[in-house]
This record gives sequence, C-alpha cells and structure tokens, in this order.
Amino acid sequence: MSTWFITGCSTGLGRALAEAVLDAGHDAVVTARNPDGLADLVRAHPDSALALALDVTDAAQITSAVARATERFGGVDVVVNNAGYGYRAAVEEGDDADVQALFATNFFGAVAVTKAVLPGMRARRSGAVVNISSIGAQICPAGSGYYAASKAALEGVSGSLRKELAPLGIAVVVVEPGGFRTDFAGRSLTQSANPIADYADTAGRRRKEHDTAHGTQPGDPAAAARAIITAVESPETPSLLMLGTDALDGIVGVLDARRAEIEAWRELSAGTDFAD
Repeated sequence: MSTWFITGCSTGLGRALAEAVLDAGHDAVVTARNPDGLADLVRAHPDSALALALDVTDAAQITSAVARATERFGGVDVVVNNAGYGYRAAVEEGDDADVQALFATNFFGAVAVTKAVLPGMRARRSGAVVNISSIGAQICPAGSGYYAASKAALEGVSGSLRKELAPLGIAVVVVEPGGFRTDFAGRSLTQSANPIADYADTAGRRRKEHDTAHGTQPGDPAAAARAIITAVESPETPSLLMLGTDALDGIVGVLDARRAEIEAWRELSAGTDFAD
C-alpha cells in the first residue's frame, strides 16, 4: 500500500484516478480548489482518503496540503500533477494575462507541488512523480499553441528531473493522453475573447463554438486511471506513457515526419561544424 497525492480531482481523469487508487487499497490525498465535491470519496474510504482544498498556484496551500498529507499518512509515495486546463487561441490572439494564468497552473503549479514533496521522497529514497501532459505537446494543433507550450515545458522539466532523481530511487513519468471523455473540452476549456478573422480556418476551427468532439472522445478515464497505476507500479517505470490510440497514432506521425525532415536537411545541418 502506498500514499498517492493527486491534484485536480474534482472531475475527469483526476477523479477517475482518485477512485481507482482508493479502490485498489491505497491511501490517497485527493485535492481540488473546492474539495466539497470530494466528500463522497471520503465517505466511501474514511480511513484511506483525505480531501483537501488546493489551488496549485497558492504556495501556502501547497505547503499546508503536503504537511497534512505527511501528518496523516507519514509521507507521499506518488504525486500526480493533474490539475490543469485548456486554452485555445491563435498565438496572436492570446491575452497576456490569460497565458500567464495558464502557465501558473499547468507548469509552475506542477513544479511547485513536486518541489514540496521531493524532500520526503529523497529522505526515503523512493517515490514517483507523475506529470499529466497531453498529446498536444507533440502534435501542436493550430489554436492550442499556448496550451501545447505549457505542457511541453512540463515535459522538458520532467526529462531533466528524471535524470536527477533516478539515482535516488525516484521515478518520473510523463503521461500524454489523447482525447478522453472528460470536462476538459467543456467546462475546463477557456479561449481568447477576441478572435481574429484571418485565423478562422486554422485556430478558429478549434474554438469551443465550433468544436463538436466534446462528449464523443474515444478515451475512457477509468481505463486511463488503471493504466497509470500499472505504469507506476511497474518495475520498469516508463518515462513516457501514451494513453489512447489517437495519442499513439499522433506521436508516431510526428516522429516519422520529424525523422524524414531531419534526414532531408542532414547535409545542411552537418555542414555547420568547423572544417578540419
């Protein structure tokens, strides 16, 4: 039995993961900005669930939540940085304040939570950090540049973190879901206030008023939750876990196209070294 600390548990993948972790017999600190919606989890698992208020952009709340988790369960074995939301806008349309708020949650919030739990993991020489990213970080759809950038930043720091923590017995896993039937493309999705007509056929097609995918996504959150638990408990924890056939197809397409372009420009790229 281990103790999981999961952010963003009110709905979607975070909620499904909280349920799966508790049903599997683990302890879980389940957090949300408003924890009232998590009361049923505590009622169903009174000895193993602790629901806490947590806005990952609030440093004091992070410190308090990790302290309470340690007091209740003795420490955090697995932290899952799931809290986050989407933002759609052409790059030119993006509002500076909106973009800063997006990065504050999707990137800086995840980093702050991770830094708060790492001292305990280092002391025990064990643990796992699970960062929920998105296939968007790889395929970079038009209209999702800022969201893709926030997740790409999270993946970049995760790659370095994995190398830093591996000698200490701590795993780091990046999870890239494809489209899952959650509130991500509904309630949790924001967008620029003032669209520019020139982007109507690119970024504009992904605006909420034109998106018909919500509610029909192929991914099952419960199956994704089980997959994450399996990966974390594996003796060979993956550095990158894709979730969904659409995510798999997407990354394979990106990698194939990237390799082809690298080969096409190999001679020019190699020609920038000093000549012997």
